[in-house]
Amino acid sequence: MNSVVSKLLSFTFKFLLGLFAIIFAVSLLVAGLFVVALSLLRALFTGQKTAPATVFGRFQQFSHQNMWPGRSSRGKPDSPGAGEVVDVEAREIPVNRHLP
Repeated sequence: MNSVVSKLLSFTFKFLLGLFAIIFAVSLLVAGLFVVALSLLRALFTGQKTAPATVFGRFQQFSHQNMWPGRSSRGKPDSPGAGEVVDVEAREIPVNRHLP
């Protein structure tokens, strides 16, 4: 008898926990949709773009330009010497102890 009651209470607890998790997830979804709807209504009334549209627009703008240093828009190096290994002679710089 004790085992049956234990299993029944365990099932009830798991069911309620799952139900609360579903309610929480749905409420987050509804809140997110509400915020998006308000953002779109604000954009409609003010005539300004929404923040995500502005961010993605700027990313798209810079992706066609030279966004990454050392690379051109076609994927080739900017200068003829870029990407080449140059062998130089190392020289020691003397330490000037009279600096302030």
